[in-house]
Amino acid sequence: MPKYIMWGTYCEDVLAKRDPYRQDHLDGLAKQKEAGVLITLGPTKDVTQVFGIYEAEDENTVRQLVEADPYWQNGIWTEYSIKEWIQAF
Repeated sequence: MPKYIMWGTYCEDVLAKRDPYRQDHLDGLAKQKEAGVLITLGPTKDVTQVFGIYEAEDENTVRQLVEADPYWQNGIWTEYSIKEWIQAF
């Protein structure tokens, strides 16, 4: 199955603004991980960007997951891009 990387950006003051949505965000990610579609996801240390790796049928599936996330729906993630990834090692 193809793998995809997702890079995104966070809003200003993300640590304060994410609080109302954080638990729903984490619960959704846990379900994706259990289903095998999410390999990993997390912020950069400076909390300006997010990086994720997904294993999915197609790019549209990953887009649907990202856009259904409370962080996207509530402006915590402000933009994102997805690229198919070839895992060499």
